[in-house]
Amino acid sequence: MNLARLETTVCGLHFQNPILLAAGTAAYGRELNGVSDLNALGGIVTKAVSPEPRAGAPAPRVAEFESGMINAVGLANPGVEKAKSDDLPWLAANLDNTRVIVNVVGSRVEDFADVVSRLEDSAVDAYELNVSCPNTKQGGVEFGADNAVLAELVTLARRATRRPLFVKLSPTLADIGRTAGIAVDSGCDGITVINTIPGMLIDTETRRPSLGFGTGGVSGSGLLPVGILATWKVKRAVSVPVIGVGGIATADDVVQYFLAGASLVAVGTAALRDPRVPEKIIRGLDAWCDAHGVANLSEITGKLQWQ
Repeated sequence: MNLARLETTVCGLHFQNPILLAAGTAAYGRELNGVSDLNALGGIVTKAVSPEPRAGAPAPRVAEFESGMINAVGLANPGVEKAKSDDLPWLAANLDNTRVIVNVVGSRVEDFADVVSRLEDSAVDAYELNVSCPNTKQGGVEFGADNAVLAELVTLARRATRRPLFVKLSPTLADIGRTAGIAVDSGCDGITVINTIPGMLIDTETRRPSLGFGTGGVSGSGLLPVGILATWKVKRAVSVPVIGVGGIATADDVVQYFLAGASLVAVGTAALRDPRVPEKIIRGLDAWCDAHGVANLSEITGKLQWQ
């Protein structure tokens, strides 16, 4: 294997390969210790971190279907202080070259900058602002769905750190490229696409929703075309790096994201089903590069042949 050809630099950070674990896949890393080789990955996007602890949604929180899963975890997390004192130090002590990106959530615009500022003295490489969560000040409207709110949120977070900021956008936005442009103009360094799509499953025996919360976010292989299209749209609108997320389970899936314009990718549902999938993808990417004479994956970024 020639893993050097998978190395890349994004937002000034060196990644040993472009494969990340998506937010929520492995909480803060401990859950996969001894099951998956975390040090083989390019990076880990942590479980969401909010200013205060969140209990999350009622059980059951996850349900599977043929082409994926639906979940309503409710952004459950121990809060920024516990993440700072317990979880991030564990990652720092157990990771060598694997980057740590903290997923940040909040109920108000100010919460995002609050979390970022409180983590500035922690071993964090970058932040991912999840603007798909509801803004309680705006009656539950997603932060990313209001351009003025999004601009304020990113601006405040930008003032709180010099580390790279990625903004994670929902696939349900009317014009995802325009929204990405607003986030970039407000100071972010990269865009993550996509988050889950709203959906519902029903238990036909009880005639009730399969999830305790009722509705949830759909993820898994069925989202692959949605994520690839969003990546292509965003990359046409902005020049910053894109992290592609949604439906990735094989090396071929990753290549498609790169051709659409991604510089990094994050694996979610497939890694939940089999924690060794990310390592298999890394080996598959090396084999694909060898078979196609590609010296470095960056050579194919955005090289989609449209016509």
